[in-house]
Amino acid sequence: MRDFADGIAHFQRDVFPGKEELFARLAGHHSPHTLLIGCSDARVVPELITGSEPGELFVIRTAGNLVPAYTPGADGVTASIEYAVAALGVRDIVVCGHSACGAMTALAHGHDLSGVPAVADWLRLADASVARTATAGDVPALVRHNVLAQLANLATHPSVARALAERTVTLRGWVFDIATGRVEDLTAADRTALAA
Repeated sequence: MRDFADGIAHFQRDVFPGKEELFARLAGHHSPHTLLIGCSDARVVPELITGSEPGELFVIRTAGNLVPAYTPGADGVTASIEYAVAALGVRDIVVCGHSACGAMTALAHGHDLSGVPAVADWLRLADASVARTATAGDVPALVRHNVLAQLANLATHPSVARALAERTVTLRGWVFDIATGRVEDLTAADRTALAA
């Protein structure tokens, strides 16, 4: 906790003063332009990767960047998606997978998850992605299939389906490579890496 205390002191002393006007504006105004759904992995920091300022991204982080297909009822992921799209009016939604993903590695290699039953249940949301991956153990292919499958799941959410029909939101699928810092846009026509 000492590191956190030092970090908070650094933020308050060295960072906040330079962004005081921004935070004053954000205190009364919340209008992010993008919903980014990424993995919970501590090595993947959406604001750092995208160079975003506070207030620009609405971020949901889940193990394996999984998005359950819509079902009625209370669910934190679904509620966050609905709020970002219907209440905040985000214009873009990005699902961002990444290299060396522990969730996708466990699935690709058939790891025994009996000791973590909640994780095993959650990762079943990627069963279709595993089935689409031609070669067992091909983690990069599974990561890509998974990103595309989560985009399809997003489209089942009523708020997203409505925004897509009205053309007020765009869906994008990215893969972040931890070792190189490159981001590949799976939904771009030419599927090239995004400029850094």
